[in-house]
Amino acid sequence: MASPSNRANRADSADTSHGGADTALRGLTEDGAFRVMVVQTTETVRGAIAAQHVHGHVARLFAEMLTGSILVRETMSPELRVQGILQGGDGKSRIIADVHPGGDTRGLVQLAPGKTDIVLDHNARMQMMRTLHDGSLHQGVVSVPKGGGVSGALMQYMQASEQVTSVIAVGCVMSENNVIAAGGYIVQLLPELAEGPLALMTERLTAFESIDSLLARGAAAPATLLDELLYGIPYARVGESPLRFHCPCSEARVAASLATLPRADVESLLVAGQMLDIQCDYCGREYQIAPETLRGLLSSN
Repeated sequence: MASPSNRANRADSADTSHGGADTALRGLTEDGAFRVMVVQTTETVRGAIAAQHVHGHVARLFAEMLTGSILVRETMSPELRVQGILQGGDGKSRIIADVHPGGDTRGLVQLAPGKTDIVLDHNARMQMMRTLHDGSLHQGVVSVPKGGGVSGALMQYMQASEQVTSVIAVGCVMSENNVIAAGGYIVQLLPELAEGPLALMTERLTAFESIDSLLARGAAAPATLLDELLYGIPYARVGESPLRFHCPCSEARVAASLATLPRADVESLLVAGQMLDIQCDYCGREYQIAPETLRGLLSSN
């Protein structure tokens, strides 16, 4: 952890964590012991929260799940898709994060009828799914540890399902319903090395300033945070990539989803002979599907 004088010398760079484009930055220590990813996700989560019209505790959980899923993709499947699901203790409320290659991210919040919050009690679960290079799906489900929140569940997932020992912190600072800053980091012990170095790093990170505190005071810009996490440890930056809120929905994709409906259902939609209005659950974009398109689906079947 950096000394106070070291932090003071970096004041100019620290000020950038509340602005600028969202970014994922990767570092590798020269001794090959640790891989570190840091992300700024402020604008990404702002876009997703606005699209889902959520606020308060749910908005924070949503932001943390989006950020955590981005970190999982960056470290395990940087060129492939990752989806994360955080299911509340009621078994019906859930948050979905959908992270695509290139850094495009979207999400979905589904609350059970009559519910206004998602409770992470002993029944809460986190599921992560990532596409492999052969097109198959790797997935794992873990319980949300008591008091561990999204960060704790992510660490359990990485250990249990990916067999990669990691320290993870994700956070989001809000003022009323406005996102001030969001981001996080993951520090991983590379699999071929012993766990001794991780014990030292874990002790170091235990005393490290909380991610929410760093975000609140503008000290979590990716470059600054990477330097702070690896202060005094020689390392190299090995990659950087942009992040953004973006939904890949389109009229063609909507039509393709309608094509999966039973023929009788498509025929029933044609009875009225009117334009079919469909809204994307992820981004709220509205599409109008003409009767001619529906008839085309029937002929293709």
